[in-house]
Amino acid sequence: MKRKIKFGTPSLFILNEVVLVQNELILKAANNARILSAAMVQKAKSGHPGGAMGAADAVTLLFAEFLRFDPDNPHWMGRDRFFMDPGHMSALLYSELAFVRQMNLKELENFRQLGSETPGHPELAVHQGIENSSGPLGLGHGMALGSAIAERFMVERFGDIVEHKTVVLISDGSVQEEIAYGVGRVAGHLQVSNLILFYDANEVQLSCKTKDVMAFDVAKQYQAWGFEVYDVDGSDIDALRKVFQKAYAETEKPVLIIGRTVMAKGAIAEDGSSFEGKVSTHGQPLNAAGASTDATIKNLGGDPNNAFQIFPEVEEAFDLRLQELRENVKKWKIKKEKWDLENPELSKTLNDWNKGQGVQLNLSELPIQEGVATRVSSGSVLAYLATHYKSIICSSADLSNSDNTQAFLDKTGIFKPKDFSGAFVQVGVAELTMGAIACGIALNPGLYPICATFFVFSDFMKPVIRMAALMGLPVKYVFTHDSFRVGEDGPTHQPIEHETQIRLLECLTKENGKAEMLVLRPADAFETLVAWEMAFENTDSPTALILTRQNVDSLPSPNGSAYERASAAKNGAYIVSDNSVSHQKPDLILIANGSDVMLNHQAAEILRKEGLLVRVISMISPALFLKQNKAYQNEVLEPWRPTLALSSGLPLLFKPVVGGFGKTIGLKRFGASAPAAILEAEFGYTPEVVAAKARDYLQEYKISVQEFLEANT
Repeated sequence: MKRKIKFGTPSLFILNEVVLVQNELILKAANNARILSAAMVQKAKSGHPGGAMGAADAVTLLFAEFLRFDPDNPHWMGRDRFFMDPGHMSALLYSELAFVRQMNLKELENFRQLGSETPGHPELAVHQGIENSSGPLGLGHGMALGSAIAERFMVERFGDIVEHKTVVLISDGSVQEEIAYGVGRVAGHLQVSNLILFYDANEVQLSCKTKDVMAFDVAKQYQAWGFEVYDVDGSDIDALRKVFQKAYAETEKPVLIIGRTVMAKGAIAEDGSSFEGKVSTHGQPLNAAGASTDATIKNLGGDPNNAFQIFPEVEEAFDLRLQELRENVKKWKIKKEKWDLENPELSKTLNDWNKGQGVQLNLSELPIQEGVATRVSSGSVLAYLATHYKSIICSSADLSNSDNTQAFLDKTGIFKPKDFSGAFVQVGVAELTMGAIACGIALNPGLYPICATFFVFSDFMKPVIRMAALMGLPVKYVFTHDSFRVGEDGPTHQPIEHETQIRLLECLTKENGKAEMLVLRPADAFETLVAWEMAFENTDSPTALILTRQNVDSLPSPNGSAYERASAAKNGAYIVSDNSVSHQKPDLILIANGSDVMLNHQAAEILRKEGLLVRVISMISPALFLKQNKAYQNEVLEPWRPTLALSSGLPLLFKPVVGGFGKTIGLKRFGASAPAAILEAEFGYTPEVVAAKARDYLQEYKISVQEFLEANT
């Protein structure tokens, strides 16, 4: 009787002949993945076949023998996480997911097509086994580090019931991107031993050979950071298996496996000549590269006329592997049921976190100091969060004592090598790395990352903020030192264009009508409380809080408590003060956010003494305001009334809300080095100057309306 050979736990295979047959089956499956990858790219007429074909041996072995997951529940908390950094190698990932029944072959045939589940670069879809969106090189293994840190954090609190590995495929481009330094340094320092990097070292990149751009010793670099490093032939199944076994057994250090792979392994031309290792195969179909897709498929044991198939023996072996995985999950569930009974409180907490029920904020009763910087008010909230909610992980780019995340840190502690009892990641001066780690943490249900830096340094984080929005991750960004009022630090530290830039993500809309990001610039201490509530109510996109360095007075609250007044900010904008009475229309509407709201109010008081009816609006988020119903918008803004908006940044910030005859004013230059009060006078940010600009605008408004009427009568 013929013995069935299956993928599975390598230790089960004792007999040499069994191992030999299993290796042949792995190579068969890897060639199957190469065929599918080449065929996908050829059919789409675009893509990256070479890298996918080169790494197929290692990645197939991972899926066949090492990665632990539940075939029936991709969201299983005990699963290993497989991250992609080089998203351009997506064809390989999709092939492996087809092997394990998470994708069907029809989707592979629709590679890179509109509406398919196989886009050119993978997009987060845990239900299909895709753990992260990837494409911008370097960010993927930063997210993987965040996920690994999250696992260590969870194990510290719940034990080995939540233990798993995070394995990430990286490439030459990954280690060249600057973020690689931050990821390597932080992972090595913290001794994140559940993190495994597989470096697809094929010596070829998109436009040249790697030798043309890098000559450093990758192994020594990672060893210096504190990694356990293995160097292995990426096509030798026995050698790969041994290093994967060692990596999975590692308990002291993160692991880097340098896999010496071959770009476009198996690729040939029509005449049979090899196209392995060629730059041309990196970023275009094999036919366009000078090779032949049909000849390559034949060379790899496939049928060019039926390329989109899984070999029967590969399908059978993976089916048996899935059965084995199901048995492993059953054993885990038995263990978990016992753990639940023995740890009822922990079990409830874990279940609540996984359901996203970890943080339900109501800050109405939180004691708050008035007349302080909004970063200080934020610090009061952070201290409260650290004390009352244990599912939050905070980080700062070496600025905790200035962005006031120190208030959180004082109630918790920093992560230390192999010690994750705290809840604060000290990343050092590494904003991009910090942002990627935060994304990786947010990919774990129930965990809420907060990361902070000066607003001007958000420039370093823009790529990963965009990825957080693209993946719908509820990362909370704290950006302090929000304007030119930073003062003496000068224009290098004074954000001018930054608010407009980051609010561009608010202009992008999800299918459900929500913005892809929420950006909030609170005007005083009470709006800061409300902004934090809004941040935690926003569960499917990132939130940014833009906070002041300088002290700000509380806005007037004549009709109730300051907190109740500020709660209206949840509509994106609300009326702060208005001296017009019922049925009167204001002569002028002033709009601003942040510390500029009080400035507008002070200017309004001057104008009111002159007999004008002036309405002052705090607009914490223009995009959010514009998503409110038209009745509310008209109630706040009063259509066709003179409307002047003031920004500490670019004048165009409020352009979408002021109307056709409205006007926006702001800065059209970089800042300068001087005390904040001096700069306010220099740049025209005093009540008297704003009042004067308002008077000038009202004259302009009259002229504009008259000219319009004359032109249209």
